[in-house]
Amino acid sequence: MSGTLNNATIRTGRSFDLGKMNLRQLWIAYLTYPTILLYFALVIASVTAATWFFAGWGPTLVSIVAVILVYPLAWYLLHRYVLHGRTLYKMKWTASLWKRIHFDHHQDPHLLDVLFGAPVTTLPTIGAITLPIGYLIGGWGAAATAFGTGVAITCIYEFFHCIQHLNYKPRSAWIQRMKARHVLHHFHDEDGNFGITSFVVDRIFGSYYQDAKARPRSPTVFNLGYDVKEADHYPWVMDLTGSPPRDRPDGARPEAKLMRDNTRTAA
Repeated sequence: MSGTLNNATIRTGRSFDLGKMNLRQLWIAYLTYPTILLYFALVIASVTAATWFFAGWGPTLVSIVAVILVYPLAWYLLHRYVLHGRTLYKMKWTASLWKRIHFDHHQDPHLLDVLFGAPVTTLPTIGAITLPIGYLIGGWGAAATAFGTGVAITCIYEFFHCIQHLNYKPRSAWIQRMKARHVLHHFHDEDGNFGITSFVVDRIFGSYYQDAKARPRSPTVFNLGYDVKEADHYPWVMDLTGSPPRDRPDGARPEAKLMRDNTRTAA
């Protein structure tokens, strides 16, 4: 991906394909993406609110640490049991939600447009998790701190999530291992390695696996169980897509080699 022809911008509305981008192009895309700009603005607003309703340094720091500790568990539970669950696509009124928040991402893992969660779903979720934690610790000031921390962590998660799908080999051994485990989640067996920046919770819940030799390849790794047979019974996602669910996303064949290379490097 080079030049202005392939560089997506807010003005053109072109899609970003992480499989064709380098690290510099990712930084430009990330720092100009509307969702990320909204998150940045909300972090600033949260800092402002936390300052206005200042709860004291103790409650402020405790709320930050509490969110940092709770966030990986909350993400894991949502990722495993909601995003990978099969309940939402079986109801007409939630089928479009499931399609947007995760099915599209597994159908085309390199597409930045669906890698980022939609703010209409992410922000209420962040608020539901963080605001009660902060409020119980130190009232509205700490609640604002907790919410801002949650949004900031989401920004970090989203960037590393992009790295995991980027046509780029990280220099850091830690990021290489992280990327290799996530590639396995998308191209070998989706029922494991649910973490983004850490797989500690996966280890606790027994869903962590290190390489492709650890378990057989899942036949539903690209469609999350929503295959043609399921689509016949629950057609709403397929109707929205305009075509039957795919068993293989675009670019999956080259990615198979990338998965082998990443796993070998990170082993």
